[in-house]
This record gives sequence, structure tokens and C-alpha cells, in this order.
Amino acid sequence: MAWLLVVVAGLLETGFAVCLKLSHGFTRLWPTIAFCVFALGSFGLLTLSLKKLDVGPAYAVWTGIGAAGTAIYGMIFLDDLVSTLKIVSISFVIIGVIGLQLSGSSH
Repeated sequence: MAWLLVVVAGLLETGFAVCLKLSHGFTRLWPTIAFCVFALGSFGLLTLSLKKLDVGPAYAVWTGIGAAGTAIYGMIFLDDLVSTLKIVSISFVIIGVIGLQLSGSSH
């Protein structure tokens, strides 16, 4: 259950990163509100998961999901540059996230 919280928290991290861009420096109301909601949800779920998980693997999985998810979202919906190297690099991040999740222990 704790790993599921980390995965959802990582997806919410993607949401808050995208909303941060869409807020244009917190000058747009709804993206700013969405940023706050996603950020609070993400940090809250990560905090709950850390009651059962080691901090290193959990934090790395959280940031990896957020980074990969944000990069993928940007390429698909925000016209970010798509390149072979970027796709290969994101694949390595995802592989690393899976490896860390498998190696993570619970107390």
C-alpha cells in the first residue's frame, strides 16, 4: 500500500510541475490553485508512505515518476522538443524507478 501512495504522489508531482508552468509565475488563478492542490496532495501522500518505506528509494521513485511524467506530458501536450536521446533517457529513468521500487524495503 505504501508503494501505491508513492506512485500516486509521483503522478501528482507531474500535475504540480505542469501547473507551475501553466501558472506563468503564479499570475494565472486556476493553474495556481491546481498547483497548490497537486503539491499538497503529492507531499501529503509521500509523507504518509515514508511511515513504512525507506526514504532513499521512496524519494527517488517519487521524483523519478514526477520527472519522467512531466517530460512525457511536455512532449505530448506542451510542444516540448522530442528527441531520441530524450526518449531513451526517460526510459532509463523509468527503469531506475522500477528497480528502486523493487529494491525498497518496508518496515
